[in-house]
Amino acid sequence: MPPVVPAELAFAGDGTPYSPAYGDVYHSSRGGLAQARHVFLAGNGLPARWAGVDSFVILETGFGLGLNFLATWQAWHDAKAAGILHYVSVEKHPFRRDDLARLLAPYPELASHAGDLLRQWPSLTPGFHRLHFQGDRVALTLLFGDAPALLPQLEINADAVYLDGFAPARNPELWSPALLATIAGLCRPQATLATWSVAGEVRRPLEDAGWRIERRPGFGTKREMLAGLLEIAVVPAPTIAPDRRAIVIGAGLAGTAISERLASRGWQVELFERHATPAQEASGNPAGILLPHMAKDDALAARLSRACYLYALRRLADLPGVRWSSCGVLQVARDAAHEELQRATAQRLKLPVDVCSFLDLEAARSLIGRELAHGGWWFPGGGWVDPGSLCAALLAACGKRVRPHFGMEVGSLRRTAGNWQALDAAGQVLASAPHVILANACAANRLLSDALPLTSIRGQISYLPDQLLANTGPALHHVICRSGYITPPAAGKVCVGASFDSDDADLRIRVADHAGNLQRLDELLPGTFRHSGVRIDPARLEGRVGLRTAAPDRLPLVGTLPDTEVLGGNDATLDKLARRHGLHALLGLSARGLVWAPLAAELLASQLAGEPLPIERDLARALDPARFHLRALRRGRR
Repeated sequence: MPPVVPAELAFAGDGTPYSPAYGDVYHSSRGGLAQARHVFLAGNGLPARWAGVDSFVILETGFGLGLNFLATWQAWHDAKAAGILHYVSVEKHPFRRDDLARLLAPYPELASHAGDLLRQWPSLTPGFHRLHFQGDRVALTLLFGDAPALLPQLEINADAVYLDGFAPARNPELWSPALLATIAGLCRPQATLATWSVAGEVRRPLEDAGWRIERRPGFGTKREMLAGLLEIAVVPAPTIAPDRRAIVIGAGLAGTAISERLASRGWQVELFERHATPAQEASGNPAGILLPHMAKDDALAARLSRACYLYALRRLADLPGVRWSSCGVLQVARDAAHEELQRATAQRLKLPVDVCSFLDLEAARSLIGRELAHGGWWFPGGGWVDPGSLCAALLAACGKRVRPHFGMEVGSLRRTAGNWQALDAAGQVLASAPHVILANACAANRLLSDALPLTSIRGQISYLPDQLLANTGPALHHVICRSGYITPPAAGKVCVGASFDSDDADLRIRVADHAGNLQRLDELLPGTFRHSGVRIDPARLEGRVGLRTAAPDRLPLVGTLPDTEVLGGNDATLDKLARRHGLHALLGLSARGLVWAPLAAELLASQLAGEPLPIERDLARALDPARFHLRALRRGRR
């Protein structure tokens, strides 16, 4: 996707915020907040329609200053609505945080909500950004980029639509018949719509798309506005109270993350972990590093990694009790050719400097204060995280909605009428629920009749006393990584890692792997130990071994598992594949669990709850655990 071009802060002669790019004002000169309440809330029958709903979904074109969102959130809060408000808004030219703060300052009645929005305001990178407010009762999903490209990527059933782009004559692509038809396809039957525009080129395509349009009194200098009702003939489905119960197997990063996301939606979760405490396997390392994957073509994996990275940073900032540091990460280039690729990638993507920039060798040396072989990418918001403390914080946030069962291993699963049962090794029922989430890495295959393509990858890290590193030069304040990584001193030691051995389940410490980690350290900080005279005996080092789990394409598996016993035809697609209803996966986090887990859990929880998805449709499909079964079908192996 093209880089995001921020909005330019400007004002009309009367002080109304103005867009030089479109030659139009952001709201009526009579007041943006009053316009939001009259046109968009009242035009959609809000807040009256919120009474008794479990969730309500609003789709907006043109986030602008965010006044419509803030007015809606304030009304939702004042109405004491019991459900979850999902507000989804697309904006091609979002404001920078400082500019948005200036624009919202004249609205003291919104100060509390506006302050929360500004604290979470995302970096201006293209794609989807999900933000949570009011104890997870309000979710804002911002789509930064072109509406014609991003709206078809939505998985959403909107209850109400706010059409609030610049005037059709000035911003025709946001009011095109094709885009208005796309919006109608993203709405529930009987959804409502409101807009300040009464132009014929808006009204007629809306009617063609199935909206019954009426004129209503407008706001300010506009005599009229439009309101609509989506009249699509449907057979009402019987109302069945959702059964919000799940069994989660595994209490590492994946299992605790999905448990917390379900608990935030009011689900009851039975969490099973074979060890006596959580985070005892790959999630038990004292420190893991947090940075996104980068690619010059910004292909799918890179876009997904960036979305997960930015979401993880917001979640970490919001969770009390996590031991972590956003000290910054320098990813040093492997060689001169890779250094040039890093430079070209940064120039092409034009990401905000608070996300990533390229530092040449001199700038990188100045930042680190030590000798380096090459420059590299600098991620100022990245850092290190203690995974165990994150798992503990996630469980603490669940409250009583999650009941953990430690030291209890699930031996098998059994499907019954409407439920799944978790059984112990003797065949006794441990728990029963409509949903089971496998979050237990490679051990998941012991519970499945048709194994998933997961590989176990052994990783050994080494611990160095922090005084040992201090004796070799200036203090280390940032994470440095290349083929390996080193973390700044914390709790008396430095973490250096890590080995990467596929299909190796040996949990014993190996002196050879300590030596390998020291070699990686020497590549990161060339000559550090030779020049200082410090000698390290690998046989005297302490460390830890963990087994990561990866899929062949190194992307996680997130979603409902396929029913591989039902054969697919030549026209098989992910949408047409038979599924094992109620059986889901959150697996294959590989060596990037800290990056993947938070947003992967939010994605799966959104799927289970029938909510708008937090990422683009093509990214969600890239994580679908049925993708490997589909590929096998297409190759004629099934």
